[in-house]
Amino acid sequence: MELLSWNVNGVRAVNKKGYWDWVYQNKADIICLQETKAWEEQLPEKIKKIPGFRSYFSKPERKGYSGVALYSRLEPLEINYSFGDRRFDNEGRVIFARFSDFVLFNIYFPNGKASKERLRYKMEFYESFLEKAKELKDKGEKVIICGDVNTAHREIDLARPKENEKTSGFLPEEREWIDRLLGAGFIDTFRVFTQEGENYSWWDLKTRARERNVGWRIDYFIVSENLKEKLEDAFILPEIYGSDHCPVGITLS
Repeated sequence: MELLSWNVNGVRAVNKKGYWDWVYQNKADIICLQETKAWEEQLPEKIKKIPGFRSYFSKPERKGYSGVALYSRLEPLEINYSFGDRRFDNEGRVIFARFSDFVLFNIYFPNGKASKERLRYKMEFYESFLEKAKELKDKGEKVIICGDVNTAHREIDLARPKENEKTSGFLPEEREWIDRLLGAGFIDTFRVFTQEGENYSWWDLKTRARERNVGWRIDYFIVSENLKEKLEDAFILPEIYGSDHCPVGITLS
């Protein structure tokens, strides 16, 4: 089983650029998108419905902002658009799906760069979600978390760590939250298979950073430890364009 996650930075923009065909043609079983920037009713049929998939879309209060989408060949047993804390539901950042063998969170985590208030919002979102993830894991659930986490975990996960020590996305408190998530019984899947640097999933468009591979790894698949034996591969697809992010994925047996 293959699962993909991609921050598309506007799903309609990806379609206009001609990169939506890649989504149509790939053989994944589950596709998670973040930052769709659209309500379902604004989307053309080509985006709303992919042959062979069931599709689900969050609905942020603001049009053109945030949003996540889930496409699945498997029919979920349950779909929810929250992790249980209503403070964060209005931005449409979450799709929770329960399947027979695991539960899946597709999340577009907040960005904290805009202001101190947004950084505080991000950290509160982090804390609330961590409690939910731990609760499910402690009940014996097999948990998959994917999406744009908006934080690079270690120095190896961005091209210029020293220059960004005081930048949201690489602040000590943001990185420490990932430490605590992994310490609570979760695994950064990509690092199970790849220890080398220069593997990134986001590049700044304004500075043409992708051409020089000056990037950040801020998109993740994180799974509970009870799924480790099922984990066959974890990968990044930097050759796929259309967004300032590229897709990431995992393969499970």
